[in-house]
Amino acid sequence: MEHFIVSARKYRPQNFEDVVGQQAITNTLDNAIKNNHLAQALLFTGPRGVGKTSCARILAKKINQQDAALAEDEDFAFNIFELDAASNNSVDDIRSLTDQVRIPPQTGQYKVYIIDEVHMLSQAAFNAFLKTLEEPPAHAIFILATTEKHKIIPTILSRCQIFDFKRIGVLDAKNYLKIICEKEGITAEDDALHIIAQKADGAMRDALSIFDRVVSFSGKSLTRDAVTENLNVLDYDTYFNMTDLLIENKIPEVLNAFNIVLGKGFEGHHFINGLASHFRDLLVAKDKITLELLEVGDTAKKKYLTQSVKASIPFLMQAINKANDCDLNYRVSKNQRLLVELTLMQIASITFDGEKKKPANYIIPATFFQALSPAPKQVIQPVQQKVETLPTKKVEAIKPKPEKPVLVSAQRRTSSLSLKSIHQKKVVKKLAVEENFDNHPKDVFTEKQLQDLWKAYVALLQKNGERSMASIVATDVPRLAADFNVSFTVPNKLMEEQFKRGRPKLLNFLRDQLNNYGISILIKLNETVEKKFAYTPLEKFNKMKEMNPLLEKLRQTFELDM
Repeated sequence: MEHFIVSARKYRPQNFEDVVGQQAITNTLDNAIKNNHLAQALLFTGPRGVGKTSCARILAKKINQQDAALAEDEDFAFNIFELDAASNNSVDDIRSLTDQVRIPPQTGQYKVYIIDEVHMLSQAAFNAFLKTLEEPPAHAIFILATTEKHKIIPTILSRCQIFDFKRIGVLDAKNYLKIICEKEGITAEDDALHIIAQKADGAMRDALSIFDRVVSFSGKSLTRDAVTENLNVLDYDTYFNMTDLLIENKIPEVLNAFNIVLGKGFEGHHFINGLASHFRDLLVAKDKITLELLEVGDTAKKKYLTQSVKASIPFLMQAINKANDCDLNYRVSKNQRLLVELTLMQIASITFDGEKKKPANYIIPATFFQALSPAPKQVIQPVQQKVETLPTKKVEAIKPKPEKPVLVSAQRRTSSLSLKSIHQKKVVKKLAVEENFDNHPKDVFTEKQLQDLWKAYVALLQKNGERSMASIVATDVPRLAADFNVSFTVPNKLMEEQFKRGRPKLLNFLRDQLNNYGISILIKLNETVEKKFAYTPLEKFNKMKEMNPLLEKLRQTFELDM
């Protein structure tokens, strides 16, 4: 079995032309070697996997290759010394390095010392290294590499020429993966390589590691579906379908789609972050000037352009804000799934009912979807003709008049009889209720008794936690009118509607307590009464001014404003 070499090692750059995404730095180093303008201490800093150590090795090799008398295939391995500062971080290690620096090279002109992860050196080791770094021998060059420049002391930074390596762009990483696919004889979709490059997050080494993993999973053919399945990432289509449902205000379908995402093992936090990024990409796709900011494949770009026409800019701006708020509150939320579902419902309600102004957290009421859903089919069973035994005079009142015989089909005759039986039962039931109602007692009571029971009912409402209804019932004192009618006045229509909802319970309470089932409550609307309540700051100030006129003088003296 042939030994397998990972792509990150197999395709490590051997010259500056092979380095991906760092053209500015490689050109600077190449020109510095050609013009003999190279500093004796260099610091390479940047994220992981962007080519710091590779550039250091290429530079160390190329410095000594300037001598034309030597063979071109000479790698000068004995002139290059690599030191891992993570495991050699003491003063003794630096002292040993200083002793080695004094010895000149046997071949070539320079000895190059590459110190990786230099930020791991201790404070004492940094101080011991200062003098050698500032005034090294003419044949020594130091190349320091680190991912955390802020941990290096300023006295070291001031003695080095600093090169900041940037993250590798998605397009650069994708193009380099295409070259590797051609060399390895692998067929890959453009979107599949794009997803790998995005997942690498600017690190070429990570992109090559992911590439090896996906190739092991799917063989010589890389498809977008295989990559998304292996990397466990949400596909573009998930967000495109979700956005279509949100624009069309389909809240039930949105919640089902989110449940499917959770069923695949994805976290709600990951989903809402991806949805916010998707809204951002749609916003970018709406303008040709910002279209270059859309870092997706050609196939996905066409989908973004198509969907960006459906989504308006106000919708996208509000959706991004709501998704961002959900992202910020996700970690502190006790019910994280509910938080994401509420956010999705709010986003789906943005375009509901046109441009009508709505509250910030508005959600389409559930009754809207109940009205849209088709009602279940009801099968009408034939009603048996069974007339209940009633008093003779009542039954005679509802007996149908004799009709002339008409020839009809059996089916129509059965339906007609069923409807007549249903109507007959309703009338009989109504008459029976009226007859029983007349038999109920109607004891006489005073207005004082009524008002005392009214207060007791308010206390009962407060005890049961119905404070809103209790405050409405307590707004006025009931008055007893003729025929046991109770008059009650409310100050506005809203309180009138709420009082009507609670009136049946109040009537049952009064009838039981007073033993009078003829009581009825008449509601009167008097909006002038509402003026005695102060709501706004100005109304409250005027009320206070009526009680103490000196408040107006105080306001004028200090030139206060409401």
